[in-house]
Amino acid sequence: MKVYQDITKLPKFKNSVLTIGSFDGVHMGHRKIIERGKILASEVDGDLVIVTFHPHPRSIIYPKDDTLRLLSTLEEKIQLFESIGVKHLVVVPFTIEFSQIDPREYVEKFLIGSFNPKYIIIGYDHKFGLNRQGDIHLLKEYEMKGDFQIMEVKKQELDEITISSTKIRNSLLAGDIREAAAYLGAYYSMQGKVVKGDSIGEKIGFPTANIEIGVKNKMIPNAGIYAVYVTINEEIYQGMLYIGERPTIGEKLKQTIEVNIFDFSGSLYNESIKVSLVDFIRYDVKFENLELLKNQLYLDKNDARVILEKEKLKDFGRPLVQIAILNYNGEEYLESYLSSTLDSSEQDIEVVLIDNGSTDESIDYVTEWHPEVKIVPLSKNYGYAEGYNRGLELLNAKYIALLNSDVLVDSAWLDPIIAYMSEHKDVVAMQPKILSLEHKDKFEYAGASGGYMDLLSYPFCRGRIFDTVEDDSGQYNDIREVFWTSGAAMVVRTDIFKALGGFDGDYFAHQEEIDFCWRAKRAGYKCMVHGGARVYHLGGGTLDYESPKKTFLNFRNNLATIIKNESKRYALFVIVIRLLLDGVAGLKHLIDGRWRNTFAIVEAHLSVYAGIFNIVEKRIKNRALISKVKIGKMNWKGRVRTSIVVDYYLWGIKKFNQIPKNRF
Repeated sequence: MKVYQDITKLPKFKNSVLTIGSFDGVHMGHRKIIERGKILASEVDGDLVIVTFHPHPRSIIYPKDDTLRLLSTLEEKIQLFESIGVKHLVVVPFTIEFSQIDPREYVEKFLIGSFNPKYIIIGYDHKFGLNRQGDIHLLKEYEMKGDFQIMEVKKQELDEITISSTKIRNSLLAGDIREAAAYLGAYYSMQGKVVKGDSIGEKIGFPTANIEIGVKNKMIPNAGIYAVYVTINEEIYQGMLYIGERPTIGEKLKQTIEVNIFDFSGSLYNESIKVSLVDFIRYDVKFENLELLKNQLYLDKNDARVILEKEKLKDFGRPLVQIAILNYNGEEYLESYLSSTLDSSEQDIEVVLIDNGSTDESIDYVTEWHPEVKIVPLSKNYGYAEGYNRGLELLNAKYIALLNSDVLVDSAWLDPIIAYMSEHKDVVAMQPKILSLEHKDKFEYAGASGGYMDLLSYPFCRGRIFDTVEDDSGQYNDIREVFWTSGAAMVVRTDIFKALGGFDGDYFAHQEEIDFCWRAKRAGYKCMVHGGARVYHLGGGTLDYESPKKTFLNFRNNLATIIKNESKRYALFVIVIRLLLDGVAGLKHLIDGRWRNTFAIVEAHLSVYAGIFNIVEKRIKNRALISKVKIGKMNWKGRVRTSIVVDYYLWGIKKFNQIPKNRF
């Protein structure tokens, strides 16, 4: 993230999307607005620029007001913005002179002159300039002249932000640290310099680092003992924090903030450290003597360790799992299947609807009937691949489950998959067994019980080879490594998914998951299927399986995947063979009366050959991405040493378990 604190030395921003505010705490209300800005910026190929002020305007305009309590210092605010993926942060030095700028000068020279905005996201009650005369109406006067558009944050949203800030402060004062973290979207933290204390903690076996916050209006939680994480030079330790006036030692002593850091030794004087509050343990009380205090501290430390060991599963406040459902005009599917998705785990999980510019009532339905579901609205239909890429940029869970909107799930289907992936760090993607929603005793075409690849890069599944779909009799209920996992229902390890470039957005839909899994396997990772987890897919909800467009996408994307991932010589060999076999497939469609599908195959080949330089460029780019996360050699598990076309059409092999074992 780039931080600019001199507004006279700003770069020339490209199609900037400007969001302006104090953003104290950078809490969930603020993050909704920032997420909206990220989406707008991606759609105009521009830069999201956050503009904030320091010191807080209230402390300058009302210098005698000592009631201001900040949830974040400037340094903490910068860290929070960086943690949620902000790329450009402008910190405006707020002075009396700045507050008295003529409103039109503020718009013309500061906003338009400095930022060249494409969009400005602003609250309806935002005031600026001399005597706060500038407002949203003045900004709208400049929309045509400045070639930008105002995106107004509605009163309800602003009220929610104010309420959230108040609730966070009240929660901190009440010791409800979990509630504060829920509103913040992160642990509440404090940081400062370690100063010398009176060493009483060391004398009773609990040495502490005394923290001097250094910012007089920083919000300090209620007095008591807290389980915390302590960050020292980017290393994270467990600890317990004390806030209070040490009543056991004396009367009316100055409040101290001190932390006992577990499993740490060494001097920290004059070092800057950060404490992140995880949970409240107990209130501060007076003991009759130091020995009783010491005994209680042993109990407190044990409580803190228990809390923090459990918290480790959450990856230091990062969500463990989020379910991402991509939707385009799928209101009827959401009405039918979304409720089951909410029961995907026995743990608390967040369900996110990424809406691909729907023109039906999808968003209205979810907003009214499932307010617990987070909505990421995109302005148009980017397709499966790019829609997920854009939506997932805003998600940060350790694991993300990609789920089609036309999928009905078993209760807690996610839990065995997450448990397995947590124990096996080399697994980058895992799918459940996918059955047909209309015929629950049969596998579903899109994924069945895991994907395989033959020698000529034709994909097929355990449970479905070409058009033959097997009955499910429990024959594939095991946990097995495969070559690819189905995009209809798959869990990905988020960091690796993003590091490998996500899906190829040019695919629009179909086989983008195969391309991704192949990249992951080139980096040495595994793709798996968990036969003990089940979901039921309607199938054909977006495109009918016989659709010419689907035929085009499948053939085009498969050829592009081969060119990007096979070795050069073998890719050329496969493409030559595929010219012949795809010609046969086209002829079969023609004989069957599906001439549009025949033309779709021809069009797919022509599209690939016309775009060959772009595909080769992606091949080179992918190689660089793979090298950064590589953990081993190319993992060929899941590819068979046979032609599934020959086996299927000449030798009559219609089921996966009929393939000879020596071909794996």
